[in-house]
Amino acid sequence: MISYIMRRVLLTIPLLIGISMVSFGIIHLAPGDPISTMMDDVGVTPEDKERFMEEYGLNDPIPIQYIRWFGNVIQGDFGTSLINQGIPVSELILARLPNTLMLMGVSSLIAILIAIPIGIWSARKPYTLRDYSITTFSFLGIATPNFWLGLVLLIFLSVQLGWFPSGGVATLNAPFSIWDRIHHLILPAFVLATADMASLTRYTRSSMMDVLSQDYIRTARAKGFKENKVVYKHGLRNGLIPVITIIGLMIPSFIGGAVVTEKIFSWPGIGLLFIDATFQRDYTLIMAITMISATLVVIGNLIADILYAVFDPRIEY
Repeated sequence: MISYIMRRVLLTIPLLIGISMVSFGIIHLAPGDPISTMMDDVGVTPEDKERFMEEYGLNDPIPIQYIRWFGNVIQGDFGTSLINQGIPVSELILARLPNTLMLMGVSSLIAILIAIPIGIWSARKPYTLRDYSITTFSFLGIATPNFWLGLVLLIFLSVQLGWFPSGGVATLNAPFSIWDRIHHLILPAFVLATADMASLTRYTRSSMMDVLSQDYIRTARAKGFKENKVVYKHGLRNGLIPVITIIGLMIPSFIGGAVVTEKIFSWPGIGLLFIDATFQRDYTLIMAITMISATLVVIGNLIADILYAVFDPRIEY
């Protein structure tokens, strides 16, 4: 197992380098540049723009810029923000990272804790009213876009009814309060969890239905074991194997969903920072967040493979 993990870690190096090359090229070939976004707003002259571009090496060929950027990154330096001049990119990201991790962690927990029991419950009585009801709600959850659900909840529950705050992680100028932060977290976490919760319910149901139809489950029932023991002792472990893989692959969707959800609820996390950086063409900030996201995706897949082997002894690496 340790040698397998080491091989996987080594394989991620060329993968991340490839992602960085493609991302760097696409970002720098896109129309616009950091200084053009400020020219109309703050009266930047063409001479100022040329001086800015020369100072940050943005007039150099893209391969030269990439080599310079890559050389700094392997030394742990993501550079300084082009828009927020003088502020290191790592400082901007670290300031927002706890908020995004909190949102993703709570959303993942909601999705897993609700979806797996419901999926098992549905699989135990397939093709019944409760199974059809759960299936209907699952498809609704999968089909509903995050941004639409977020806007609807924001308008009705926050703006019209006033039950939840409309944005931010805490009430402005209020003393620290755990409940206040939970109150701000409920809507964005629920919206971010909805689609993955629906998908995970469907995967759990299908996997458990497949396992519960196996011969060894019928044998266990024939021996007179109670149904709960058959399901949770003999069936659950095998039924969760494909679900674990899906949970590992859910991490990329949480990161992508967080970008939209944080924008809707003005949640000051990495997603909102990424959107602002994209509109302002802040190349160094965009590249840093892109590489962090890519690394998290790779780690998520690696964790899924390791858990796969833990839950299924037949898997050997």
